[in-house]
Amino acid sequence: MTTALTPRRRPGTPARRSARRRPPLLLGAATLLVVLLALLGPLVPPHSPTAQLAAPFQRPDGAFPLGTDVLGRDVASRVLGGGRTIVLTALAGTAAAGAVGMTAGVLAAMVSRRLGDLLVRCVDALAVLPPLLVVLVLAAGFPGSGAAVVAAVALATAPFSTRVLRAAADTVLASGYVEAARARGDTRRAVLRHDVLPNIAGPALVDTALRLVASLHLTATAGFLGLGPGGAAPDWGRMVSENAPGATLAAAPFLAPALLLVLLSVCVGLLAGRLADTVGRGAA
Repeated sequence: MTTALTPRRRPGTPARRSARRRPPLLLGAATLLVVLLALLGPLVPPHSPTAQLAAPFQRPDGAFPLGTDVLGRDVASRVLGGGRTIVLTALAGTAAAGAVGMTAGVLAAMVSRRLGDLLVRCVDALAVLPPLLVVLVLAAGFPGSGAAVVAAVALATAPFSTRVLRAAADTVLASGYVEAARARGDTRRAVLRHDVLPNIAGPALVDTALRLVASLHLTATAGFLGLGPGGAAPDWGRMVSENAPGATLAAAPFLAPALLLVLLSVCVGLLAGRLADTVGRGAA
């Protein structure tokens, strides 16, 4: 009697590769779902998110799927409308920090060592300040201003991007092909355009993803502390702060925005980690 042996699958088989792809796909889908909810939610609220419609902390029912909050406003409508400010502020702060970090980091690498160190030391003066203190000072100095929160997030995260991108640019500039390019007479602009920028795109992308996580945390914290755009406008961070005292009476007004913030931050953080692993394997 002959026994048929099933050959083992090698690590590079399609089944193994598809299994590896599933976590990033699930993370990406979850992140996209929360982002779409935040961006498109204000377009489809069942009720006015600022109108007092019922008694405070009313239990969920047919009219109010998530109940009402501390002032009797519809929680579902406020959840749908409260994420756009956080997501857009975090994205704007991340973009501003990335632009500052890229410019300062590459400039510090391209100029002389002494001038580069001086530029990095000036940027490091911001890094010694606690990020939350920067947010508090700017947001308190310009009350109700969303631009102040964006500027605070950018100033708090840009110093770390500057150091990361300067180190990446230094590595590229010390490579043999850049030395060859300089030897054949390429200008600094040509070296920057054809050698430096394409080769630091991977580290810059990973750094941007990591800064987005920090920006989300700072933006949500600003909302929790009542900073940024004020009034009755919904904000996930502010909703957590407003409804925390009544969490024992009605959990949904407190838990719904908190869970969305946690889900978004965790998914973006895990995606940033996977992106860093992918870029690291590609560089290796």
